[in-house]
Amino acid sequence: MVGHFREFEDEYLETMYEFYERDPEAMVRTGDLSEALSVSPASATEMIQRLATKGLVEYTPYKGATLTPTGLIHGMKMKRRHRLAEVLLDILPFDGNAHATACRLEHAIDDDLEVALSLLLGRPDLDPSGREIPKASPEILARIEAGHKEIRALSSMSEGEHGSLQGMVVAPERLEHLKAIGITVGTGISRDAEGYFMDDGRRVELSVELTAQLLFRPS
Repeated sequence: MVGHFREFEDEYLETMYEFYERDPEAMVRTGDLSEALSVSPASATEMIQRLATKGLVEYTPYKGATLTPTGLIHGMKMKRRHRLAEVLLDILPFDGNAHATACRLEHAIDDDLEVALSLLLGRPDLDPSGREIPKASPEILARIEAGHKEIRALSSMSEGEHGSLQGMVVAPERLEHLKAIGITVGTGISRDAEGYFMDDGRRVELSVELTAQLLFRPS
């Protein structure tokens, strides 16, 4: 129950951040918050009061609430993880409800996974619908930038460049085909005027579509 309750708190702070995006100075009325979260006004008021005792929001009865600096950081973090999850789902062969699934995934993303996703996805600035992805916290940003060469799509590899594959965002049947020809995460690959070849010298024929789904880190 503690874990689920923490997720409820995260959802409230994330939704408060959405209101903040629209108008940073405005107070959020509990009625508007309850409507956005599909909960009763009484439940919204109770949660806002709880978050206020934790120093995450400032609450004025009958007027509304605003995020404190600490609450703003947390709400921004949750929204960033939600939108990163939507970017990931957008490039997967995923046919479900991306928003609802991202709502579940965001709670499973910790600092380590946020760093990995940021690098894997090429540090995107926008989600699939064009909304801005909040910036990473200074601590996360430092980890992203510390000693890491940015992961890119293989389609962007230049002639004479070499790197190692870091991810393959492909359907299961295509993944099996890639494994069968010796292409897996960690495989060294290069490009010349004739195309792509692996460290053992074997050349591989890769379509433009497929190279956009293979991610590498330059050497």
